[in-house]
Amino acid sequence: MSQTAERVSTQTKVMKWIAITALIYLVLVAVGAVGDGFKLVSGGSEGAKAIFAFADNPLVALLLGVFATALVQSSSTVTSVIVGLVAGGLPLSVAIPMVMGANIGTTITNTLVSVGHIRSKEEFQRAFAASTVHDFFNLMAVLIFLPLEVAFGVLEKAARYLADLFTMDANLSMKDYNFMKSLTAPALDVIKQITSVLDGKWAGIAMIVLGIGLILFAVTFLGKLLKQVMVGKAKAMLHGAIGKGPVAGILSGTAVTVMVQSSSTTTSLMVPLAGSGVFSTRQIYPFTLGANIGTTITALLAATAISGSAAEAALTVALVHVLFNVFAVLLIYGLPLLRDIPVHCAEALARASARNKGAAMAYVVGSFFVLPGALLLAIR
Repeated sequence: MSQTAERVSTQTKVMKWIAITALIYLVLVAVGAVGDGFKLVSGGSEGAKAIFAFADNPLVALLLGVFATALVQSSSTVTSVIVGLVAGGLPLSVAIPMVMGANIGTTITNTLVSVGHIRSKEEFQRAFAASTVHDFFNLMAVLIFLPLEVAFGVLEKAARYLADLFTMDANLSMKDYNFMKSLTAPALDVIKQITSVLDGKWAGIAMIVLGIGLILFAVTFLGKLLKQVMVGKAKAMLHGAIGKGPVAGILSGTAVTVMVQSSSTTTSLMVPLAGSGVFSTRQIYPFTLGANIGTTITALLAATAISGSAAEAALTVALVHVLFNVFAVLLIYGLPLLRDIPVHCAEALARASARNKGAAMAYVVGSFFVLPGALLLAIR
């Protein structure tokens, strides 16, 4: 490569990293806008409880999370919005099941990727099994932890304890630590000025809509840029880790997902490898679990944008996302009795779908859209 070409390549990489930094900043600003807008609309925590009274049923909140994530195909976007809503007064009792639902909804992307192998029965069966093992693991995690959360609040209590560690000392208090607030304040002021032409709650609604739009934009392009910058390294890490044991797979899955800021990208990278027979579903399984953990970094990042009295609640829901995924891995994968259930379920569904291709599409549409939508309507 000539010196000119190397210089251009270096400049391109630098520009991409500048753009990545700008997009991360935009996510922080957008989350703040959602929180501030929701405060205007709801009038605070009591108003927020009234708005989301219909979601007091944890199942409704869970289905909202599934449906929203399936629509936007990004759990990072949905969890970032949830953090913003919590900052605006959304009760944790509603937010936590929504976060769990986001975990289920995000698996649709790699399942759709597996459909690309549909022309070859054997390839499709392998790819579909590798993609849906993620679905069944997340479903098992919800079936175990949602009842525990409703009955005992295990995740919320653990997350509050960790959040308190950051707010226990006045010198380390997130409520007093205004670095991020100072950083995002100028951009938030611009958004407030833009929406101030509207009256009262309409200004708040406009801030929420604008904030969600900015989150969608930023997360989408952040993922694309990170893929361009990091996906080669991610693939190398994937190839190097899979087959070297479950711990290596989980850690690598976590690292790759943090690198590309998208569990959908991480798991979708694995599906073609499974379809081609390079790796088995069992070998890919731990890597998928790491992707679940790695994707929680976005909500944690979003929580840093929140300051003031809502900071602890925002951090709590972000930590719930982390703990939910970590505990699920420790329990389901850690116990031999439970470990293979997602694999067996995925392989059984893959065999049925390979025999009848329509069953695969029925599964995707039914599980992620029709069933959640129908249940939401029925429960309401």
